[in-house]
Amino acid sequence: MAIVAPFKGLTYNFQQREDISRLVAPPYDVISQEEQEAYYQADPHNVIRLILGKKKTGDSDWDNVYTRAADCFERWQSEGSLIREKEPSLYVTAMTYDPGNGAPERTRWGIIVLVKIEDEKSGVILPHERTFSAHKDDRLKLYRACNAQFSQIFGLYEDPGNSMLIACDEALSYAPQMDFSLEDGTRHRLWMLKNDSLFKKISDAMVNKAIFIADGHHRYETSRNYRNIMRARYGERPANRSYEFVMMYLSNMSDEGLTILPSHRLIKNAPGFQARPFLKKAGKWFDIVELPLAGRTLSREWADLKQRLEKAGQQRTAFGFYTHDDDRWRVFSLKPGARAEMGDDLHPSLKELDVLVLSRFVFQKGLGFSKEDLDDEEIFQYQSNTESAVAEVESGKYQMVFLLNPTKMDHVKEVAGNSLVMPRKSTYFYPKVLTGMVFNKIDPHEIIQLP
Repeated sequence: MAIVAPFKGLTYNFQQREDISRLVAPPYDVISQEEQEAYYQADPHNVIRLILGKKKTGDSDWDNVYTRAADCFERWQSEGSLIREKEPSLYVTAMTYDPGNGAPERTRWGIIVLVKIEDEKSGVILPHERTFSAHKDDRLKLYRACNAQFSQIFGLYEDPGNSMLIACDEALSYAPQMDFSLEDGTRHRLWMLKNDSLFKKISDAMVNKAIFIADGHHRYETSRNYRNIMRARYGERPANRSYEFVMMYLSNMSDEGLTILPSHRLIKNAPGFQARPFLKKAGKWFDIVELPLAGRTLSREWADLKQRLEKAGQQRTAFGFYTHDDDRWRVFSLKPGARAEMGDDLHPSLKELDVLVLSRFVFQKGLGFSKEDLDDEEIFQYQSNTESAVAEVESGKYQMVFLLNPTKMDHVKEVAGNSLVMPRKSTYFYPKVLTGMVFNKIDPHEIIQLP
């Protein structure tokens, strides 16, 4: 069972700072160097200084991005820029955004709480994507330097009746403690709730539920590694020490505001690539439809591209293909029966994933990449925005792009439920959970009180 609890969160002092929008940022792993600099310039207290500090020439064991983050964190607390709640709270957020394509605005609701860290294969907290040690090492160094968690892990739970948010209805009728908008048009609200009977309702509602990790796989595994280090230093008893928990943003799988975007694959260079032999080989597994551009660039036709791709993917695996300086793009649709040729080493639920069909048939068999190549960021990059992905190929920055439909939620649940993992970047839950609205300070001597 998932064990959740309220906590004494740290927030920016919104009594002093009305413009919270200048202090927040997306998760560290989606921030480019240019965006990092922009967040640095936005405000001297922007959370970027905690989650993604600048490296300097001469960095050492005692002066580096992690130690500087810890210094900022302590200084901001001592000067009153960050304040910690005196009583345990749970934090409800509402993120309103434009999903694009002319669709009406959506609002995704989330509840930020502490969740008891589970050992692998417990069946309670379920990952669905691969992780990489370099990312985990980086986050662990930050954890150990600051003894705090700055970004929530994005978790999903099943609640068709929406009972957890309904339990919060009365409190949400009051004005939120935070309400601000960002330049991208998203609106963010946060309510801090302190009510023992509400805590009990939320806790009871989660008892028989599993949590699917939507985003933050590396951070969740890092929290477990940090917990193990703290256990070795401070012990496993009492069982509810603060390092036994991790801060999560929990959203209902049935929430109408939940959006999954595609994760298109961009290839920098496929050695020896020749279109005609490649297409002939791919034709063994795919029906291929060619669509001429009629003198226009594909980036001007991307809306039509998305519609065609979505329609083709309703009945079978389908993806788009475009190469630099080509006068046409193509739709690949998997032939009936071809899925059986993916190999006996794959679980049936994995064979249903578009990303693995693409990987096995096109990247490995068609283009000759090894499994190791698929994780090489010098070769492959990922982009959720269709228009941007196409534009990067048209500009010549990338040689080719494979455009996918979003992974279906049912596939995510099935893969995680079978204790399996997808290839990296198989899903992109949108929008990302904002960093900077609430932090979790970890005092090894603090005992988390369960409802």
